[in-house]
Amino acid sequence: MAAKRHERTSARRAALQVLYTSEITDESPAAIAEGNSRLDEDGPLPEYALKLVLGVESHRCAIDNHLAATSENWSLARMPIVDRSILRLATFEMMYIDDVPTSVTINEAVELAKDFGGEDESHRFVNGILGRIAKMLEGEEDEGAESEGDPEVPADGDAASDGLSPDAADTACDQVEPLAAQDDKSPEGELSHGA
Repeated sequence: MAAKRHERTSARRAALQVLYTSEITDESPAAIAEGNSRLDEDGPLPEYALKLVLGVESHRCAIDNHLAATSENWSLARMPIVDRSILRLATFEMMYIDDVPTSVTINEAVELAKDFGGEDESHRFVNGILGRIAKMLEGEEDEGAESEGDPEVPADGDAASDGLSPDAADTACDQVEPLAAQDDKSPEGELSHGA
């Protein structure tokens, strides 16, 4: 069990590197992952990292909707790139990966923010946003359980509190301009190793 946990921790770090690189280069995460353009020389991208990267990419709109709904006074474009990448990674894991407890996902994201975060308080910011998302998702699960058997509710029980399931949120965002086009590529939030 501990080996699997360590493998997933390493995979999250690798996925973060890919997502961050995608943000600063405007290259798709899938292209970076497939080209194995990792920032370090640890070999091929771990399978779990690839699952995270491709999942964030394919569900980015739903993820960003949840982040926007829970990040008070912070637009996604204003967040440091590394924090935004950590939040997307963790939000995907909380929304779509069933075998990882939410508390583990949040703890891992906080540790990533401590190591790579763009600001001194980055880990607190990440913890606060993910805590709100966890409560939001918990409410969605409760709504799904109350409506069990209703053909209008998605099979996975993810009826969002705003009326959009993650898949519906993905569809609703098809016409939204990608965040990378809105970003000013400021050096704020650059990926740097902590002590």
